[in-house]
Amino acid sequence: MNTLELDITKRYTFADYLTWADDVRRELFDGFIKLMTPAPVRRHQGVSMRLSSLFYYHIEKNRGTCNVYHAPFDVRFPKKTKKNNKDVYTVVQPDIVVVCDPEKLDDYGCIGAPDLIVEIVSPTSVTRDVKDKFVLYEAEGVREYWIVYPGEDTISIFVLENEKYQLKGMYTKEDKVKPSIFNDLEIDLENVFRD
Repeated sequence: MNTLELDITKRYTFADYLTWADDVRRELFDGFIKLMTPAPVRRHQGVSMRLSSLFYYHIEKNRGTCNVYHAPFDVRFPKKTKKNNKDVYTVVQPDIVVVCDPEKLDDYGCIGAPDLIVEIVSPTSVTRDVKDKFVLYEAEGVREYWIVYPGEDTISIFVLENEKYQLKGMYTKEDKVKPSIFNDLEIDLENVFRD
């Protein structure tokens, strides 16, 4: 498909976003377009697949009410309680999303804060993942945020406490981690970061 000619200085809504029929991946930050990088590298995809599979099998095994999704999957943050597509100016596509409230899911993805978001950093996404999305997810009330650095085999995990992210820990591939949203899941990072 042809790439659309969009004005990056113009403010758009999710309703506009839905009309863009091309193969370019974009996010909206307060209505302004942020182009996403080309397809992630193999290592990024391997880490993403292993982590999302671990979440998925844990949820299935425990017959949980949570759902796990991987990119591309739209997460929309509406202004206040307005959920009309014309009132949504922020749309992101995290690498992995866990949503435990089925009321937040619709045919377009998730509307409102997921319970856990994982962003897997690439050289071109580091500022957005570590700074812009950190601030966004904290402000929107995402309970747990993982920033994964596949090149260094490390994960930083942040948990929301009193509306601010607290660093739960920085972990390497020698560690095991427990997501705070699941009491009985322990993830061996050596398996996540294997080639």
